[in-house]
Amino acid sequence: MTRTTSRRDFLARSAAATLPLTLAAQRRTRPNVLILLTDDQGYGDFGCHGNPVLKTPNMDRLHSQSVRFTDFHAAPMCTPTRGQLLTGQDALRNGATSVTAGRAVVRKDIPMMPGIFAAAGYRTGIFGKWHLGDNYPYRPMDRGFERAVYHLGWGFSAAPEFDNDYFNGRYRDQGSLRRFSGYCADFWFDQAMDWMRGQRQPFLCYLPTNTPHTPAWVEEQYAAPYRKPGLPAEFFGMIANLDENLGRLERFLAASGLRDNTIVLLITDNGGTGGTRFYNAGLRARKMELYEGGHRAACFVRWPGGGFGSPRDVAVPAQMQDLLPTFLDLCGVAAPAGAAFDGRSLAPLLRGTAADIGDRMMVVQYGQIPRKWDSAVIWGKWRLVGGNELYDLASDPGQVKDVAMANPAIAARLRDHYEEWWSGVAPRLGEFAPISLGAPQENPVELTSSDWQDVYCDNAGHVSNAVGGPRGGPWAVSVERSGAYRISLSRWPPWQKLALNAARPPQAMTKGELPAGKALPIAGARLRVAGQDLSQPAAAGATTVEFVVRLEAGTRTNLHAWFQDAAGNDLAGAFYATVLRLGA
Repeated sequence: MTRTTSRRDFLARSAAATLPLTLAAQRRTRPNVLILLTDDQGYGDFGCHGNPVLKTPNMDRLHSQSVRFTDFHAAPMCTPTRGQLLTGQDALRNGATSVTAGRAVVRKDIPMMPGIFAAAGYRTGIFGKWHLGDNYPYRPMDRGFERAVYHLGWGFSAAPEFDNDYFNGRYRDQGSLRRFSGYCADFWFDQAMDWMRGQRQPFLCYLPTNTPHTPAWVEEQYAAPYRKPGLPAEFFGMIANLDENLGRLERFLAASGLRDNTIVLLITDNGGTGGTRFYNAGLRARKMELYEGGHRAACFVRWPGGGFGSPRDVAVPAQMQDLLPTFLDLCGVAAPAGAAFDGRSLAPLLRGTAADIGDRMMVVQYGQIPRKWDSAVIWGKWRLVGGNELYDLASDPGQVKDVAMANPAIAARLRDHYEEWWSGVAPRLGEFAPISLGAPQENPVELTSSDWQDVYCDNAGHVSNAVGGPRGGPWAVSVERSGAYRISLSRWPPWQKLALNAARPPQAMTKGELPAGKALPIAGARLRVAGQDLSQPAAAGATTVEFVVRLEAGTRTNLHAWFQDAAGNDLAGAFYATVLRLGA
């Protein structure tokens, strides 16, 4: 199972040798765009950011060659960041406000980066973590990626990837289930390089890895150097693996002639996680929190042929929403008619033609159920946290001293900005983007508890312990075609073929274990959809309870299903549902 660096180098050199020497010359002058987004790597998880133990030589080298935005902000959680990156809009405006609970998709009327670039003649590909919708019309190929190699949910052991493994696991190829060999991060990089190698038009390559997010599974050769008291060996090992893959990617770009005309962006998706107890670059808090350590992110941008000038730090506050308008400027791509961005182009800062991009305030907010004032407002050196705490990062980068009382005018201006901003996003916060049923693009549709409205039940542990209350939550759905539909409800992932009332034994993985899951005395199920309220008993030993209903095209409704015991008491939501249109 263990790969060797020498084998990788051989493959990279062999691949480069097959490329025409004039490959770069064959391509037009518009630059390629390559986005590397790592998952749960914190601002302090880089050698170049001062980590005293973690070795990231290839990331450090890219840092030394780039324009670095040192006051750059993501959302404090991954899906909102991904939506902001790809739409240029705040999470509460585009709809992708959380990682679950029916709020992990961008509304389909909002244009996204891959679709915009595809319309401008770019080839578009994603290789890795999408996490902006598992079902039509929100999958990556529905939103503009012509090549989509990805996994479902937030990662391996998410509800839709319940027992997936970082080694020799499952992935989706244009929506179809496939298996990969080796380690997941290696596979994403391999696929991205293979795809870029074959392009003869400008391309947008999106490489969002699912590591170093938990579960912390990695080959021992990467974790071993960090097996010391107080160090997160597996977490640091996953970053070491990513760093090695970045080195492979850099050698590929250089050997293929793509390096000079490819904009390379390295970003992280939220605040720190596994490494914060050891080193957090002086920042307060971590992922999911509203202090600086929850949303300060790395952002390195390199374009050797783009006239950026010398590598340097840029201290102007910037945010994930700025990147789409920036790439449109740099690549000469027009925004769609009516497109609206919360971000601003950073192109003048990258090119060195301006020292700032104008005075502005930025709002950091996300949430399973977004609530007013659960936010951080950024204005230069100032941070308003939670609507009442004020910090001056110029004198207090660790956010130790609340200075709101000493600066009432500043706090008032930040609150006024937030009030105006909230009034613009609040009207649509109660809307859920519906999953299509019966569409030719996806039939059957596999639904999971990750998309229950306003219920947090998105991983194998949640499913195993039957969280979510006695009825779980409903799915927002829209019927594309009239007809008879079979709805099959499962307690466990359907592919495991476990009985509805069975316990689930622990499952050994390559580098870890999935815990056991508890049995429920399921005797039947109840289904509510499109005005129909139905009950159905479960056959002895059955793995599903099935309903056949008629649904009419154009119906937008909730599909709500849950399990009951023999006395009719509610037990738990249906964690998995397969909806198949049988015919007219």
